Amino acid sequence: MKKLFAALVCVPVLSCSALASAQVALYPSGPDQDAAFIRFVNATTEPLDVIGQAGQPPLRLETATPASLLFAVDSTKPLKGFLVSGTQKLELDLQVQPGEFATIVVVPQGTGIEQVAVRETPDDFNGLKASLAFVNVDKSCSDASLRPAGRSADLFKAVAVGSLQRRSINPVNLSVQLVCANANVGAPLELGDLKAGERYSVLLVPSATGPRLLSATDTVSH
Repeated sequence: MKKLFAALVCVPVLSCSALASAQVALYPSGPDQDAAFIRFVNATTEPLDVIGQAGQPPLRLETATPASLLFAVDSTKPLKGFLVSGTQKLELDLQVQPGEFATIVVVPQGTGIEQVAVRETPDDFNGLKASLAFVNVDKSCSDASLRPAGRSADLFKAVAVGSLQRRSINPVNLSVQLVCANANVGAPLELGDLKAGERYSVLLVPSATGPRLLSATDTVSH
């Protein structure tokens, strides 16, 4: 499973080259046969600190670079820690299954924050295509769709809150438009040139001004 994610190129929106040089492992990875993967996304308006195992410095996710890399973790043990944004603090306690990829999104909730875990077990790979996922963690858009900007055909349709869909697409330059309740919402998001054999995610997250889109590459930390 690691090989599918080892050679991905970063989308400029998230400045992934800076992330790759700055991020360190938050947890022990464990045996290869039990490897699982986790990443964190900051959808709040404040920097987010991810506090993992004792003795490790926190991983800070700024609002301009909201997504971490994917970290290999030991699937035989629960992951514990804290997610801290300003004066808000959430306890992290979950277990990721072998071969599973978990995305933990921290979103605004009233005057505080909450975390949403979305899990995926990838089983598709086509070296001639790009792989794109659409993740929905916005309760205000419970049947979200995503389509190429200026087009009427959906890439993803009726994605429920707390879930994702993934598909293979041609490696092209792509902008995507969010659709909620059959109406376009917000401006299109430019993803740039998608590369064959690489995997990407678009995340729908809530904000004070309404639903918004973030993009990330599914890149494993080394």
